[in-house]
Amino acid sequence: MKVKDILKTKQREIITIKASTDILTAMELLIKNKISCLPVLGDSGRLIGIISDKDIFHIIYENQDNFRSIRASDLMATDLIVGVADDDIDYIGGVMTNNKIRHVPIVEKDKLIGLISVGDVVKAEIKHMQIENRYLKLYMEGNYPG
Repeated sequence: MKVKDILKTKQREIITIKASTDILTAMELLIKNKISCLPVLGDSGRLIGIISDKDIFHIIYENQDNFRSIRASDLMATDLIVGVADDDIDYIGGVMTNNKIRHVPIVEKDKLIGLISVGDVVKAEIKHMQIENRYLKLYMEGNYPG
């Protein structure tokens, strides 16, 4: 299965922020939308960073007295690992596992077109296993059409 197949099934818009967004606004967006990361876009709409809920928790803990002045640019990851629509979902899952990340932004010509989560990878794997199990059962019962 390809990333583009998963992106077709996702109904939700990608919630993004600017580098100048303050940390409380970022937290509000995460909580309100029940998401765990925010891609950060530059003025041209180009992906320039990403912030996870864990990044925010850590920086608030470390700056309990003055966290309100922190901006997305202060804590966003900028050394990004990205994918493309033609990537295989197994590859994206491997990238996530090897780099201990939960989201991979999907880009096309420097523009963010989607976001794949570890949940998306798991759902795709479960669907694949269910289909494979069905065909194996049919084969074992002698009902396989092929």
